Amino acid sequence: MKVLLLSDTYSEHTEKWALGLADQGVKIGLFSFNKASYEWYNHQNITVFFEPETKINAESTLTKLSYLKYVSILKKIIKHFNPDILHAHYATSYGLIGALSGFHPFVLSVWGSDVYDFPSRSKLHKKVLQYNLRKADKLMSTSKVMKTELQKYTKKDILVTPFGVNMQEFKPRDVSDKKQGKIMVGTIKPIEEKYGITYILDAARELKEANTGIPFKFLLIGPGNDLEKYQQEIDSKGISEFVELTGRIPFKDISYYHNLLDVFLNVSIDDSESFGVATVEAMACEKPVVVTDVGGLMEVVNNGEFGVVIPKMDASAMAKAILKLLEDKDFAKDLGQRARQHVQKNYDWQANLRLVMDVYQDLADKKKQKAGQHDS
Repeated sequence: MKVLLLSDTYSEHTEKWALGLADQGVKIGLFSFNKASYEWYNHQNITVFFEPETKINAESTLTKLSYLKYVSILKKIIKHFNPDILHAHYATSYGLIGALSGFHPFVLSVWGSDVYDFPSRSKLHKKVLQYNLRKADKLMSTSKVMKTELQKYTKKDILVTPFGVNMQEFKPRDVSDKKQGKIMVGTIKPIEEKYGITYILDAARELKEANTGIPFKFLLIGPGNDLEKYQQEIDSKGISEFVELTGRIPFKDISYYHNLLDVFLNVSIDDSESFGVATVEAMACEKPVVVTDVGGLMEVVNNGEFGVVIPKMDASAMAKAILKLLEDKDFAKDLGQRARQHVQKNYDWQANLRLVMDVYQDLADKKKQKAGQHDS
């Protein structure tokens, strides 16, 4: 089977879907408005057809004529690659060129801001989203909460395809020799304000001032445009010996860093947080997680059954939750073990891949059947 993905090659989500499908024997084509930071797609079943040297902001800078230009490029790629399925990951920019290409079967996956933020900008934005949804043969959402949001704009069936984890890759491993005697607390997210970075730093300062005697260290793991600003904030708060900014890491190293952490934080302040992928990865590694009461984060921890939930933008509540997990090791261990069992049952990546591949196969079979009827 051949699938042409319209998706950002810079994104680790694209990397994971493309490599996961390619490992199943699917021939993958990639069309991206942004360039990957490293060539993760060196795989015998993956071909990159369009990846510009500089990022294209498809939602704010492209005029109608520019869109037609990229649709024209896409149509040429479709003719050359001859895919069985066209799958756009993101319902607006990639969804729009996919819809305008006229190719079917056309699968459309929503990611978050494309359904939470984009349609609220204006009536035109809302109509663009609804047009893309009408053109799709199948709609997918990674979480139930995002499916509910998408139902405001379409009456079509929406398949929930959880963005799960590889249980063989994300599992408990002993990396104690790498910790240098420190108890590690941290997050693996883009280092941006919407992920509560300032509140994490405030929580670190509270723990420092509490003089708990626990030799802790905070790791903020991920890329960001304001790393220098956050380093200055770390210095001004007097916590530079307790906090480290690692910068972007390759996807292949993420499971190692999850195992390096003793407590994982996903403390987004954004109510439109669609799905806590990094949280699920940490849970699969049997790490106790602390999440805020927003969006899909509540869904993945089942409203606090498999993780500690705190109010968003509350550094003191975060510090208290972290301290409890560090001091009550039995509670932390039990929480982590139950979390992995929950992930195994609901977010196994191989099961997620099979679900998507079954959809592809069904759509491809229907297309062949329809073509056969025309031929006869």
